[in-house]
Amino acid sequence: MMYFKQFYLGCLAHASYLIGSKDEAAVVDPQRDVDLYIKEAAQQGFQIKHVIETHLHADFVSGHRELAKRTAAKIYFGRKAGAQFDHVAVQEGDEIKMGSVRLRFLETPGHTPESICILVFDEQEAQNPVAVLTGDTLFIGDVGRPDLLGSTIPAADLAGMLYDSLHQKLLSLPDETKVFPAHGAGSMCGRNISKETSSTIGEQRKFNYALQPMSRQAFIDMMTTDLPEAPAYFVQDARINREGPASLDELPASPELSPAEVHRKQQEGCVILDTRSSDQFGAGHVPGSLNIGLGGQFASWAGSLIRLNDPIIVVAENEEQVKEARIRLARVGHEHVIGFLSGGILAWHEAGLPLSTTEQIAVDELDRRIKEGSASQVVDVRRPPEWNAGHIKPAVHLPLNKLRETAQHLAKDEAVAVICAGGYRSSAAASILEQLGFRKVTNVVGGMTAWNNANLETVT
Repeated sequence: MMYFKQFYLGCLAHASYLIGSKDEAAVVDPQRDVDLYIKEAAQQGFQIKHVIETHLHADFVSGHRELAKRTAAKIYFGRKAGAQFDHVAVQEGDEIKMGSVRLRFLETPGHTPESICILVFDEQEAQNPVAVLTGDTLFIGDVGRPDLLGSTIPAADLAGMLYDSLHQKLLSLPDETKVFPAHGAGSMCGRNISKETSSTIGEQRKFNYALQPMSRQAFIDMMTTDLPEAPAYFVQDARINREGPASLDELPASPELSPAEVHRKQQEGCVILDTRSSDQFGAGHVPGSLNIGLGGQFASWAGSLIRLNDPIIVVAENEEQVKEARIRLARVGHEHVIGFLSGGILAWHEAGLPLSTTEQIAVDELDRRIKEGSASQVVDVRRPPEWNAGHIKPAVHLPLNKLRETAQHLAKDEAVAVICAGGYRSSAAASILEQLGFRKVTNVVGGMTAWNNANLETVT
């Protein structure tokens, strides 16, 4: 009998899998902190013997080496991965047998040259595969981007490979075959990924825009046009995964730092990362700190907004949240967390050090200010598809990932109201504008979701 479990990590929109039969198991696309797989396997009576990567992930640092080290499992990659550590290089048709389960590898280049998919057969159920783990080749409602390798291989060449992989291999599977990808909505590895985390080949054949009938060239043109810019850390994470990440217990400790020490290290260039919610940040924060709340896609935005080698000092509500922040940062390759503010923002205040505040307003107040002319600069920091679907008429579109570069033409002495979908990204954006010297920055609580719920005017 087959055991199958999906683990979904919301802050990275990342799905990984544990598959077991008889007394052994395989883990596919593990996240960096691997205790959850070891615990689950032990509870089910399995020994993890196989750690499989569908490709060299660019959006997170994998736990493949740590998991293999702790379980004595083998690591499997597609034969073109060029991993620089002991691994099994698999090719088309290779299989792993575990009890009644067979895992068969398909070479499916396109998202990356080494990408593989994994057919899952349960001999007690049927002759056809019961599922396919598609990595970043096929998502629910989307397919993998072909442009994340930069100039290594032209995106058009990879898009052509992706078309062939989809049409010659995945779309030849029976309609009832279940589809389990490596990412869900919010991942930058696709453009329009669904919130659903599983589907079937038949459903995707009907509803996935990228699988509709079209020529190979039309597919290439579509997949290489209007792609959002990939975060800078993607290239570095792929390199870390190829070379082999360190185990989490090998990373340096993050000690408590007094307010005076934090203040001094900030002057030396350390990033002060405030992980509290936008309302807490707005009420009082270390001047010049960056707000990325733990409540959202923290890891992805930390990877996008902070350079990987920058030293980081964490501000949080308590030490448990410091620990959580440190793990999430490590998941995207941030390994230089040099400490945390002892006693939090209260200790900073009690030490007599200056506090900054960020005004928080509701959408009806923003609407009033726009109409009276006192909101002269409204900045929408959402992604292009969100902006195109509807935005406030006087707003300017400056996506969060490029805000540091694009905000330079705004007037620093005039008020700036920042809006996103719900208030999370806009708080991060507000903190960046404050770092850049803007004096009157306001975060719009509830964002465009609240604006639309209030039936206020938008344009497309």
